[in-house]
Amino acid sequence: MRYTRKLSRFVWGLSRMMTLVDVATITGLSWDTTKAIVRPYLAKEVERIAYKEVTRLSIDELYVGKAKKFYTLVINLDNGHIIWVAHGRGAGCLKPFWRRLRRAKARVEAVSMDMSAAYWKTVRDNLPEAAVVFDRFHIVKLVNDRLDKLRRLLVRRARGIVQQDAIKGTRYLLLTRRDGLDGDKLQALDAALRENEPLFTAYYLKEELNLLWAQDTAHAMMTFLRQWCRRASTTGIPYFKSLAKTLLRHCAGIVNWFTHRINSGRMEGINNKIRTLTRSAYGYRDEGFFLLKLYNLHRSRQELLG
Repeated sequence: MRYTRKLSRFVWGLSRMMTLVDVATITGLSWDTTKAIVRPYLAKEVERIAYKEVTRLSIDELYVGKAKKFYTLVINLDNGHIIWVAHGRGAGCLKPFWRRLRRAKARVEAVSMDMSAAYWKTVRDNLPEAAVVFDRFHIVKLVNDRLDKLRRLLVRRARGIVQQDAIKGTRYLLLTRRDGLDGDKLQALDAALRENEPLFTAYYLKEELNLLWAQDTAHAMMTFLRQWCRRASTTGIPYFKSLAKTLLRHCAGIVNWFTHRINSGRMEGINNKIRTLTRSAYGYRDEGFFLLKLYNLHRSRQELLG
């Protein structure tokens, strides 16, 4: 089907603000025609990705549902654009991406990621000059996960209704930073902590770890982290003993934050937009078109995308 340039630009503009179903309804075009008009515009933007200019990256995986499961994402931290998407997870999903970076002769200085062994190894193998920075968001999330596991264990082991009720239902209070709670919530939290010493110890360690990123030097940061891990190891709490071992294995990447100051904040924002995108479009059967939409995510004029 043929259509005028004026119509195609109009459809393309609308598609950046609403779902294809909405665009088709407004224009009177079929959904297939609307999609056919939009696709070349999306593809053109992918061709313009400037890999040579990339200096700082973030790598993560995103779960999009039972059907498609995982996608591996890479974003350019300097502008927040997605520059690589692959269906699946793990190092194999990044092989074509590394080839593109090599062909472009990109000079990547740092890469932010979680502590996934697969991504860590492939970055070291393909970007030996780049610093790996383990993201603060994922570290805090890991600590909170261990604290919540301890909470659930203590609820099961609680002696009597009073002790169980004091601990049960405190998940939000425990995982929220103390300075983010008001008087009533602080009283409820302190009551729960008084009922169980292991919970008090773990909560204190969780709060204390936030001071890691407030240290004045990289050396001070490393010293603080090692001392924290030593204290966590001597608590007798299995969840925190294993956590201490994990953080010690990754201490260099954690401390690299002091020099490069990058994190996965932008990546988390993009992941939220992708979830909104898939919900508003009820999923995409055409995976190629879905990937094009992801590469163009930054061009959207509003948060709710389709």
